[in-house]
Amino acid sequence: MKTCVSSYSFSAYMRQSGKTQLDLIEKAKEMGFDAIEFTDLCPPEGMTQLEYAAMLRERAECVGLPIANYTIGADLLGRDTQAEVERLCAQADVAAALGAKGMRHDAAGGWAEQEQKYSTFDNALPKIADGCRRVSAYAAEKGIVTMVENHGWFCQESMRVEKLVGAVCYPNFGLLVDMGNFLCADESPMQAVARLAAFARHVHVKDFHIKSGSEPNPGRAFFGTRGGNYLRGAIVGHGNVPVLQCLRILHAHGYDGYVSIEFEGIEDNLSALSIGLENLKNYIEMI
Repeated sequence: MKTCVSSYSFSAYMRQSGKTQLDLIEKAKEMGFDAIEFTDLCPPEGMTQLEYAAMLRERAECVGLPIANYTIGADLLGRDTQAEVERLCAQADVAAALGAKGMRHDAAGGWAEQEQKYSTFDNALPKIADGCRRVSAYAAEKGIVTMVENHGWFCQESMRVEKLVGAVCYPNFGLLVDMGNFLCADESPMQAVARLAAFARHVHVKDFHIKSGSEPNPGRAFFGTRGGNYLRGAIVGHGNVPVLQCLRILHAHGYDGYVSIEFEGIEDNLSALSIGLENLKNYIEMI
């Protein structure tokens, strides 16, 4: 397995320092990551996403740091499906310009509104799967693998995501497995990763601190899960996600790609990522 870092992990660092996504390439290389992953490109004023993607790729090639993946939001249920498919196909062009081999897009948005509209996930599944398949077919022409992540509440649990893979049933489509996100739906990361490991095309290493919903709300920086528990982003190795065990499960299923740190805690970005990378490298050596 090779280490990677999501540009999202540097959000606070960019806000505080004025650095841009372009600057993150040298920073990630300097810190010792094997690759970088970009989330929602933010080009300078007057520059298109395609132009910025080409600039990022040029910088990454100069530095010698691969761009492993492109991660963007989407909602195939809450927005006009045809328009969303067309938008995502255009984003596959951006992924190709970046030189990324994969693109992750969301399947749907929030939980409550979709549950109310569709009653069950199975009712919504055909519409989501059709949109995902069409995007993946277009991306395949560009040499881009498409993925949906266990993200967005409505499409969060492993059983739902597994159903989606089966319904899409397309060789160019797989999953971005985020080992921490399962906790947002109060699901065991080990069991969920074991269920989905065979479909993994990219992996997010994310850690969380967990507080029981039977206790008072811990306050600022924590957020609620579906089942009423509380989570706060953690440095990789400092939280409650069994990162090493999840990596061992992925390895046992033959996964040997990038494992990308996605940090969303309150600690200083650079210190948190440095510690998290040290821990992640140690875990990979233990496998």
